[in-house]
Amino acid sequence: MNGPEMLRILDSIARDRKVERSVLVADLEQAMVSAARKHFGSLDLEEFACSVDQLSGEISLTRHGEPVELNPQDLGRIAAQTFKQVMIQKFREDEQTSLYDRYHTRVGQIVTGTAQRYERGGRLVVTLDAGESEMPRQEQIPGEQFSPGDRVRAMILDVKRDGSATRVIVSRAHQDFIRRLFEVEVPEVAERIIEVKAMAREPGQRTKIAVSSIDSRVDAVGACVGVRGSRIKNIVDELNGEKIDIVRWNESSQILIQNALKPAEVAEISLCFELGRATVVVRDDQLSLAIGKRGQNVRLAAKLTGWDVDILTPEEFTKNLEIMSTTLQQIDEIDEKMVDRLAALGMISVFDVEEIGAEMLGTELELSEEVAAKAVELASAQAKIVAEQQAREKEEAEKRRAEEQARIAAGEDLLGPEGTPDADSAAAAILGGGGGMESGGEASSEGTEAPESSEQQSTQEQPQSEESDSNGDSRAAEILGG
Repeated sequence: MNGPEMLRILDSIARDRKVERSVLVADLEQAMVSAARKHFGSLDLEEFACSVDQLSGEISLTRHGEPVELNPQDLGRIAAQTFKQVMIQKFREDEQTSLYDRYHTRVGQIVTGTAQRYERGGRLVVTLDAGESEMPRQEQIPGEQFSPGDRVRAMILDVKRDGSATRVIVSRAHQDFIRRLFEVEVPEVAERIIEVKAMAREPGQRTKIAVSSIDSRVDAVGACVGVRGSRIKNIVDELNGEKIDIVRWNESSQILIQNALKPAEVAEISLCFELGRATVVVRDDQLSLAIGKRGQNVRLAAKLTGWDVDILTPEEFTKNLEIMSTTLQQIDEIDEKMVDRLAALGMISVFDVEEIGAEMLGTELELSEEVAAKAVELASAQAKIVAEQQAREKEEAEKRRAEEQARIAAGEDLLGPEGTPDADSAAAAILGGGGGMESGGEASSEGTEAPESSEQQSTQEQPQSEESDSNGDSRAAEILGG
C-alpha cells in the first residue's frame, strides 16, 4: 500500500469515527514500533522509533537513531498480527476519548438521536451523531416505547469513563429535560427574561412549573403558554400528552401555595414554620379538585412549594381546633388566648402539638417545663384516640362505598326497601322522565340553554303537567304490571 492511499484510508476512518487524523497517524506510528520490536525480538522500549509524513504518507523507521529499511510487507505473520491488534486497540481508545471530549461539556443539553434497540433491563440504546448513548429504564417516561429508527429527543444526564469505554447517559424523565424544552420553545426563558423558579414532575403524568418575569411588561405565564397555546402545545406533544401546569411565582408562600393548587379554589391557608407544614382549607365541592387524582395535585404542589401541604374542609379544620382547644384547656395554666396563639402559628391539631414537643410549646406559650410536658402528654393521648376514630370512619366509608357500587352494579337501585320495584324510580328510568334530572342535572348542564325565568318556566309547564303525570303513571303501571 502506497503512502497517499494509506492517508486516504486514515481520512475515511477519522471521518467515520469522529477522530482527528493526526491522532490516527500517531497510533499508526506506535503500532509500527510494536511490530518492529516483535519482528526483531527486542524488549527495549526506546530501541525503535517511527514517523509518518502526513503529506506523502511515507513511513520512516529508525533503530537507535539509525534508519532501518523495513517494509510492512516484510514483517512476519506474528509481527503483522501485533501491528493489527495495536491499531484496532488504539483506534477504539481514540474513539471513546473523542466521544467523552465531545459530550462531557454538553451535560444538561438536549440532543436528538435515533432509537436502536432495547437491551436487558429495559435500557434503550440511542445513536447520536458521534456514537451511542444509553437511556436507563428509570430515565424513560413510563409507558413510552420507541421502535428502531424512531427519533429520540433527550437530555444528556451524565458522561462517564468506565475503564477505556465512555458511557453517555441520556434522560427524558428528569425534570430538567422540561426546563430545557422551555428554553427551546420560549425565547424569553432562554434569554432569562422569564425565570423558572421551581418545578415538580411525575414523568408521563403531570408537571407543575413556577415562573416569574424580571420585566413587568412580559407576562410570564402568557409567554410560556404562547398564542392560542402554541408554545406549550409543542412541549406537551414532545412529552406525548403529559399535562403541564404553569404557576405564577410569588415570594409569599401563601399565595404560591394557592397558585400551585389551582384550579381548586382555596378558602384559607395556615402556615406552621416550625413544622414546615401548610394547612389549606377548601370548600367541600373543591376538596377532590385540590387533592387531585390519587393525590397528584396536592403532592406536586407540595414538591413545588417546599411545604408539607394538608387539605382540610372547613368542618374538619374547625373540629381539629375544637379538639385541640378542649384538650389543652384541661390544664389550668392554658387558656383560650394561648390556644388562639398556637392556631396563629399554624398549629391546628393535637397532632401538631405532639410533633413540636414540650420545649417548643413552652417557648411559644411561655410555659414551664412541667406544664408544657403535661400538655404534650395530653395531646399525644388524644391524638391516638383521634387517629383510631379517623381510621374507623375511613374504613366505614370505604365499606359503604363498596356496598353502594355493588348494589348499583346488581341493579338494586331500582328496587324498594323490600326488594320490590320502586314505581317512581323505575318509571323515571324507563321513560327518561324528570326523576333522573335531579341526580344528573349538574353533569348534563353543560351546553343547555338557561330558561327565561322560573316563573315563565312554571307557567309554560303547568298546562301539560297533569296530562304528562297521568300518561306517565299509566305507562309505568302498564309496564310494571299495574
